[in-house]
Amino acid sequence: MLTGLAVLAIVFASGCARTVLVSESSPIRIGPDTSARVYTKTADGWQLSDNRVTVPEGWYCVPPSFVEDGR
Repeated sequence: MLTGLAVLAIVFASGCARTVLVSESSPIRIGPDTSARVYTKTADGWQLSDNRVTVPEGWYCVPPSFVEDGR
């Protein structure tokens, strides 16, 4: 009982975050104030950016299966 109360206290003290996993068939839209490191396609393949970039609100984020390999 005491352990359960301690866990609840830690959860409430640290704040709650909700994560929703999106299925492969469902793209998502970017929300406000989003920044991230992004991949860009180069002749050598996909390269991760060194810096975080601002991703405009409303842009779509799609699973890799939505992207054609030839592009």
